[in-house]
Amino acid sequence: MEQINITDILQMIPHRYPMMLVDRILEYEHGKSIVGLKNVSFNEPHFTGHFPDFPVMPGVLIVEAMAQVSALLVAKTINAKAGEKTVFFMSIDNTKFRQIVQPGDTLYIYAKIEQNRGDVWKFSAQAKVDGKVVAESSFAAMVKDR
Repeated sequence: MEQINITDILQMIPHRYPMMLVDRILEYEHGKSIVGLKNVSFNEPHFTGHFPDFPVMPGVLIVEAMAQVSALLVAKTINAKAGEKTVFFMSIDNTKFRQIVQPGDTLYIYAKIEQNRGDVWKFSAQAKVDGKVVAESSFAAMVKDR
């Protein structure tokens, strides 16, 4: 299984601070699946208002982290060079949040390709903390030339 560091991630997807939500790829299986890591830090800007006395990572950002890991799966699978392609959400389905995520947690994101037809890709993903599922979702995305 291949690992991908942050330097290579920055060459594969366009996200930057404060929207970069993947720190490392721990496993990549060509055309099938990927495992990403997000270290949740209190220094992230959303924690100043969500919530000031009880910091909780917004669910929408957990879904975005799952989408970014999935975008990396696509980019690596099609061997897209930096700046060639961008992956855009088309739909988000069956999303469930099972547990809160707080600063100090390490989010492990598991994504797999469910289907690919041309530029349209379908994924399923789970986010886990300490081995427990905190969120899951299915979504579709379209790959476009930049």
